[in-house]
Amino acid sequence: MTVTMNRRNMIGLCGGAAVWPYAAHAQQRRLLYLTRSAGYRHEAIPLSRTILGRIAQNSGLFDVIATEDVSQLSTETLARYAAVMFYTTGELPMSAAQKTALLNFVRSGHGFVGVHSATDTFYEWADYGALIGGYFDGHPWHQSVRIDVTDPSNDLVSFLGRSFEIKDEIYQIRDFDEQGSRVLLRLDAKSVDLSREGVHQRSYGWPLAWTRSYGQGRVFYTALGHEESVWRDTRYQRLLLNAIRWSVQGSS
Repeated sequence: MTVTMNRRNMIGLCGGAAVWPYAAHAQQRRLLYLTRSAGYRHEAIPLSRTILGRIAQNSGLFDVIATEDVSQLSTETLARYAAVMFYTTGELPMSAAQKTALLNFVRSGHGFVGVHSATDTFYEWADYGALIGGYFDGHPWHQSVRIDVTDPSNDLVSFLGRSFEIKDEIYQIRDFDEQGSRVLLRLDAKSVDLSREGVHQRSYGWPLAWTRSYGQGRVFYTALGHEESVWRDTRYQRLLLNAIRWSVQGSS
């Protein structure tokens, strides 16, 4: 099923943010939101569709087409969009042609936004790992934590200050491409119990949001977004708006 959520000509969530610079082409303001689950299905998915639609309406900057249909990831269909967003799990039933279409879409200068379980997706497809930058490796904490803003000068996260607290399921990341990623948010390890079973300590700590390049395209990922309360949090909504706007700035 595919759901279309139209934009509105009013500014709400974005506040004083700069207007999204896009050309007049329709695909420049469309986001394809894929919520297909081939593994665990998150209870927050229905709400996430509603919230993302509200972000689009209140900002007036883009349209959202939400779908569970992986056939939408074809070269012909992707040509209508500026970016793709994943809230997915498992080995999605995408054909080789659809996988190539997605990689070419991003590589050619479009955006890719992944939230939460987007790193719990396509473990058997190495090119996807190269796209998103790492894979889910357990969630030993489901609690209130403190998150450090590692790059407070970055426009995507500067509104958050130097740190903030939030309650969510906290992912660990393995096979993280530290050199190719710009970490924006990282778990403050002092806010959790590192002796808990299943904790994996790595040199790069626990990155919870980052950006990276893929060819000419822009990729953003945040591990936050398990809890419905996080989707309702205006800070998270603003982060997503900033990420979507940033991800399509290379679109042509």
